[in-house]
Amino acid sequence: MIAFDWQQYEPTKSCLAGKNILVTGAADGIGKAVTIALAKHGATVLMLDKKARHLEKLYDQIIERGATEPVILPVDLMDINPESATILAQSIHNDIGKLDGILHNAADLGSPSPLDQYEIKYWDSVMQTNLHAPYFLTRALLPLLKHESTTNILFTSANVGRDAAAYWGAYAIAYAGLESQMKIWAEELENTSNIKINSIDPGAVRTSFRRRSHPGESQEKLPAPQSIVNAYLFVFASSHKLHGEQLTVGV
Repeated sequence: MIAFDWQQYEPTKSCLAGKNILVTGAADGIGKAVTIALAKHGATVLMLDKKARHLEKLYDQIIERGATEPVILPVDLMDINPESATILAQSIHNDIGKLDGILHNAADLGSPSPLDQYEIKYWDSVMQTNLHAPYFLTRALLPLLKHESTTNILFTSANVGRDAAAYWGAYAIAYAGLESQMKIWAEELENTSNIKINSIDPGAVRTSFRRRSHPGESQEKLPAPQSIVNAYLFVFASSHKLHGEQLTVGV
């Protein structure tokens, strides 16, 4: 395992200048914090989220900070299938050209409950958002990532996807599948492209998602999303050798 020394990494102000990075679930929480950080360091961030009004507000915040102008992609991952992903990829190719990174950050918690009582509507939405959509998007966008420069795909995971626990249902199962997907992509592309592929467990962070997943937990003691953005800058901006790794953020 290669060391993930993100806390010691010191990104330069323009370390991502000229880079185009797609972030799903960009409107809130970790996705929002990482989007702002990427833009501050020069990246053109393609902000993908179903919350169009939140994306518009985030766009204004980024511009007000004097950061690189982002691109708004109001897309619901529930609508992503092989055909719509291909259309999106073609649109990005026509308007932007290449991609230098993808952060699959969007997540659906579902309804934690015993498997024999799990509601199928939640099962379907969690599997679509957390597992199927990242696959469809990665597959469709892969040609835009295959160029001379090193590019990165980062799949967001969770500890219950790596070490399953009771009552986490579709959420844990989807992320277990995502971890396998990451490993397979990494092995298949290792000798045929310059794409680095990893997964990341951001750990316990003070977000609205965390409040829903752990309703009895004290949020005040948790780190803010801004405190872990360096981990993502490390992946997308540094000349690391991480590939096929299950990364964990610890603060």
